[in-house]
Amino acid sequence: MSGHYEAPIREPLIIGHKTYHDITEDIARPIEERAGKLWWASLYAALVLFVYGFGCIAYTVGTGIGAWGLNRTINWGWDITNFVWWVGIGHAGTLISAVLLLFRQRWRMSVNRSAEAMTIFAVCQAAIFPVIHMGRVWVGYWVFPLPNQFGTLWTNFNSPLLWDVFAISTYFSVSVVFWFMGLIPDFAMIRDRAKTPFNKKIYTLLAFGWGGKAKHWQRFEELSLVLAGLATPLVFSVHTTVSFDFATSVIKGWHSTIYPPYFVAGAIFSGFAMVQTLLLVARKVCHLEDYITMYHIEIMNIVIVVTGGMVTVAYATEYFIGWYSGSRFEDFTYLSPGAAVGPYWWAFWALIICNLVVPAAFWFKKVRTNIFWTFIIALIINIGMWFERFDIIVINLSRDYLPSSWTMFKPTVIDVGVYLGTIGFFSVLFLLYARTFPVIAQAELKSILKISGETYKAKEGDEHH
Repeated sequence: MSGHYEAPIREPLIIGHKTYHDITEDIARPIEERAGKLWWASLYAALVLFVYGFGCIAYTVGTGIGAWGLNRTINWGWDITNFVWWVGIGHAGTLISAVLLLFRQRWRMSVNRSAEAMTIFAVCQAAIFPVIHMGRVWVGYWVFPLPNQFGTLWTNFNSPLLWDVFAISTYFSVSVVFWFMGLIPDFAMIRDRAKTPFNKKIYTLLAFGWGGKAKHWQRFEELSLVLAGLATPLVFSVHTTVSFDFATSVIKGWHSTIYPPYFVAGAIFSGFAMVQTLLLVARKVCHLEDYITMYHIEIMNIVIVVTGGMVTVAYATEYFIGWYSGSRFEDFTYLSPGAAVGPYWWAFWALIICNLVVPAAFWFKKVRTNIFWTFIIALIINIGMWFERFDIIVINLSRDYLPSSWTMFKPTVIDVGVYLGTIGFFSVLFLLYARTFPVIAQAELKSILKISGETYKAKEGDEHH
């Protein structure tokens, strides 16, 4: 893997004239040093949200989902909006770690670890919503294959909600194995540097007896490829299954064949935006500017432009077909002239501005290579993708075929609280991860130091001259 030649004209992936020892020091530093005030302040803020959110969940379970803003017409609201949003955010991690590994893209090495962690934490949040939106949480186990004394083996195999269980549990388990396996050499590095017996014991357990022998590396490489091969279909299958929640129904605006590819493109789009949001902060806080360079940021922005283009084509198709069909009912779908001026006009335009207009700024190199604007636009895309899911669910349900049952959705304090709670939970997990696990795959970075390190590239350039 490290024997490939790289043209001197390519930008170095590791800057700052690093040695192997420097990489170890820089990546171990956030784990070995004491946490700063900023980290503690962030953790406390996230914990407050987390506790408030889980209080709202407890209230929902005790009272019933009447505590949410649902009604007879709109029987899915913020719950499934948040579910689809969180599942989508998790997609970039698998794409970066699995698909780009198979394509031998070296730039992924600086971002794959955190993107995979983000995938796992986002899927944990997503899994909360289908359980609590059942209302009767205590019979949540009915979605799993049941022993025969309960009746049939499968609860309802025709329900896309059951397909979600399979999609998410597979996605979660493969992602955890992939992530943990990549961490083993790094745990061994922390184990060998551990100062206290307690830390040494913990990291010794986590390192699974890794000794860095040639045989270990051979198995590591082989298993990485196998897991990448397994995870690649999941990038497409998971969000396709989520899209079937809508596409297999007969509700106008949902019953659409474009949903599966459109959902996958949208998931990668929002996932990369979230990776940018988190990594730009981690890069600054953990002082990793030499490893997550402007080149990495620009490439991820280019991926956002490409997937954003796919999403734009999907929006245009939906809007055009709605108008072209001439059906009056199509004018009440989430992407239609009726939605643009109807009671949910604000949600429609939030979607268009955040997902189509603002990301178009990334076509300009000056914006793509500006950290401040990258961060702001990534945040706006995250907001826009939430609005996309909200529009798909709420606008399409709010006006059905009977004008007498048309209604509006008003979220309650509990709705908002549950959502904020998952953001808090996600932040708590990510902050703890950044303090206890290496944020960057140092073992992989070392494998490209002599090909893509600034010092070695400079030497190569001189030789070629």
